[in-house]
Amino acid sequence: MTQSRVAIINETGLHLRAAARLVVISNRFPAKVTLSANGKSVDGKSLLGITSLLAKIGTVVTIQADGEGEKELINALVELIQAGFETTS
Repeated sequence: MTQSRVAIINETGLHLRAAARLVVISNRFPAKVTLSANGKSVDGKSLLGITSLLAKIGTVVTIQADGEGEKELINALVELIQAGFETTS
């Protein structure tokens, strides 16, 4: 199991479009992923679950992954969050 903590830096927080980007990346990997914030843990491959975290700017999100590709998955999600959910694709 691999784990990382990262703060939400974009002004609009973990909104629907940002959550969708997390889900797309998470689904590229077979590993199970869980996101936790505000005392709640959710499936990192669930759009509804991620949006239910209500993570605003400054909220620290803990990402846990377990299984094949877990380190790469964590790195990809942390990179996306640190980039303010901006993507080049």
